[in-house]
Amino acid sequence: MKLLDTVALIEDIPELKICRGQVGTIVEEYEPGVFEVEFSDLKGRMYALETLQASQLMLLRHELLKERKSA
Repeated sequence: MKLLDTVALIEDIPELKICRGQVGTIVEEYEPGVFEVEFSDLKGRMYALETLQASQLMLLRHELLKERKSA
């Protein structure tokens, strides 16, 4: 995961009022595996900005992956 990647939350975090499946954008990387993620609605209005671990996120892909060559 890297800056500006689109990610989805893979667990509910009730104390932050965000839940599994919500989509956000990585806007900062503080250290390896620790990211600031901005969650916005469909009109682009931010409703949450949270520091999360990579283990709490899933990278979303919008393109086909290139085939891997086998060794």
